[in-house]
Amino acid sequence: MKQTPITQRISSLISWVLVADLGLVLLSLGWFLVAVLGRSMNLDLGLDLWYSLWNPLIMPALSVLMAGAIASGIVGWVGRQFNTDPS
Repeated sequence: MKQTPITQRISSLISWVLVADLGLVLLSLGWFLVAVLGRSMNLDLGLDLWYSLWNPLIMPALSVLMAGAIASGIVGWVGRQFNTDPS
């Protein structure tokens, strides 16, 4: 059984966290769109609850997603700069 390097395990864990975070962000976007549509038809579909979750949940999830995307790009760029393999 081949051992994977710790950096590859950490990278895999970070990728998994970012995928889960993306799911949370997309779910909250869908909830927002449905709630706004419901509000336009005078139905209460949780828009006020969504607004109350904006600062403690949704905004940090968006921030983690953006920071992860930027960090992933930087790590990929640095990896390509120091890669000795020309392929």
